[in-house]
Amino acid sequence: MTPELPGYAHEYSGKVRDLYAPLDDAGNLLYDQLLLVASDRLSAYDFVLDTPIPDKGAVLTQMSLWWFDQLADIVPNHVISVDVPAAVAGRAVVVERLDMLPVECVARAYLTGGGLSEYRANGSVSGVALPEGLVDGSRLPEPIFTPSTKAPMGQHDEPIPYEGVVAEIGPALAERVRDLTVEILARGNEIAAERGILLADTKVEFGLRGLELGQDEDVRVAIRERGADCEIVLADEVLTPDSSRFWPADGWEPGRQQPSFDKQFVRDWLTSPASGWDKASGDEPPALPVEVVDATRAKYVEAYERITGQTFA
Repeated sequence: MTPELPGYAHEYSGKVRDLYAPLDDAGNLLYDQLLLVASDRLSAYDFVLDTPIPDKGAVLTQMSLWWFDQLADIVPNHVISVDVPAAVAGRAVVVERLDMLPVECVARAYLTGGGLSEYRANGSVSGVALPEGLVDGSRLPEPIFTPSTKAPMGQHDEPIPYEGVVAEIGPALAERVRDLTVEILARGNEIAAERGILLADTKVEFGLRGLELGQDEDVRVAIRERGADCEIVLADEVLTPDSSRFWPADGWEPGRQQPSFDKQFVRDWLTSPASGWDKASGDEPPALPVEVVDATRAKYVEAYERITGQTFA
């Protein structure tokens, strides 16, 4: 259930976030801002699980705010204020409303997950050819941009080659978001390495400032035609355990699945005999047991504390 918040109108709920539009004193919607609320919901294998992870929304919000500061010299972000209703304090921010790019921007420094499956099938990831002999956890020769489609909720994002991004948003804008995505991953790894953590891959969201749509103008057409003239803004979340894979550096061992601080722990339980769930069945996943919930929360908190150097409150 999404909470009712005085002064805000609920606008949309995604897998893990709820969006609200601010209201003015007369009760009219303000169209230049949004209240972005991170819930404790967790998604896995394109399902929103019935079992929430306590404090997850607060961890993701506080971690994103910390990373936005670390990345401020690379790209501006969408945060306006952390002055939010008490009911969602600590897990919500007031942000600028942007025209979001219709592609998922992903960068990889190590090979694992869906990228590994694609590499095993054809020796490349999102059209980027990779050397032979790589295994689960291999460090790539250099970070690569591996975009995907942005599928509606309940459907699966599919990898696309760089040319697919060019077709969607135009060549100049595609080049800029490719370079920014890889630069964010590189900066994240530079900082995480000082904390004994490897950042395997990450997904980031970008929006455009100043697109100024005409009446009834299709936003995708406008982005493709005029997006290169707009300012790119980092949005949503950044470098969190939901959007990235974090591995302890001292446990890194290519050739096997790495221990992690992200929701891979939940994925592993869901596909284990203990869950009794068949991923291919199409059925809803089962509720998570208490020990999995507690362990997942602990991993999120540990990631936050190790990376930021701050105690999670």
